[in-house]
Amino acid sequence: MKLDKKEILKALETISVSGEGQNMIESGVVKNVNIFGDEVEVDLTLATPAMHIKKRAEVDVMKAIHEHVYEKAKVKVNVKVDAPQKKAPEIKGKPITGIKNIVAVASGKGGVGKSTVTANLAVTLSKMGFKVGLLDADIYGPSATIMFDVERERPLSVTVDGKSKMKPVENYGVKILSIGFFTKPSQAVIWRGPMAAKALNQMIFDADWGELDFLLIDLPPGTGDIHLSIMQSLPITGSVIVSTPQNVALADAKKGVAMFQQESINVPVLGIIENMAYFTPAELPENKYYIFGEKGARNLAEDIEIPFLGELPLVQSIREAGDIGRPAALQNDTPIANAMEEITKNVVQETVRRNENIPPTEAIKITTMAGCSAVKK
Repeated sequence: MKLDKKEILKALETISVSGEGQNMIESGVVKNVNIFGDEVEVDLTLATPAMHIKKRAEVDVMKAIHEHVYEKAKVKVNVKVDAPQKKAPEIKGKPITGIKNIVAVASGKGGVGKSTVTANLAVTLSKMGFKVGLLDADIYGPSATIMFDVERERPLSVTVDGKSKMKPVENYGVKILSIGFFTKPSQAVIWRGPMAAKALNQMIFDADWGELDFLLIDLPPGTGDIHLSIMQSLPITGSVIVSTPQNVALADAKKGVAMFQQESINVPVLGIIENMAYFTPAELPENKYYIFGEKGARNLAEDIEIPFLGELPLVQSIREAGDIGRPAALQNDTPIANAMEEITKNVVQETVRRNENIPPTEAIKITTMAGCSAVKK
């Protein structure tokens, strides 16, 4: 028996894909019908990859043709899936006028020297000629006020475009805001997430940061509510991970990288810094003792394919400098200052590379290294 294509199409009008209101012809699911005597081949294109939907559509087509056209017809159904690509909702954040690059400094684990690295990174960027701000987002353990010797300072209130704004405290060429300015040194910050997020938003958007090449954000340890609040509030240009070499710290550093690389967050990871890489006693400057393990962060960077930004030794003067409020990077031609300068150059270069190769989250930023003292040296 020779089958009639019109009858086949009419039969297919009696069925629909599960979950859709229109029949298969109206919805455009049927793409083609070929007839060869008593054989019929039907091409379907579905918008869902679900196996039970595909199987149900195949069975329904066969059944409709057998019931409404010819019960002995040889039916072949080809099912193709053309599901629309669902783009994960990216956390974009709201840009701040005048700020070109926002770099989050994070660590999966506490006690790895993240705040010390952030402070020295900020100072080194300033020494290189960049305009720098530092937001101390470690709500429960703020330390920027101590490291920059501004514990007794308080942000002033200024009027900008008719609105009252906080003017960040400035020292060593770095503009600083921290919850430490608004609490007593002995006062514990016991806040739930929403209250902490509100305080952060005020320091971000109710501040007169002015023109900045870099705003560094010192995030608290771990991966949690504060991190999400920051990334929901701001379009982060990139993130820097700080870790010590031992496995316990590296395991958490890997989680920190994974947080930024999640599809729903999608913040580029500029690289990883290894802090406390080795210990060199002052009386034996040529000796290196790998107290926490050797090259752990460097090896992790290679394994997960992110840049290795450099290493900082475990030196007593770094701690002493931080405690008296004068970051070690302010020194000239010392092993610490030189190591920090190399790391900072790498951060700048990775930021440039990120801005050249990845669509910006806000107006671009640093687009060339020309004229940058970080490159001249």
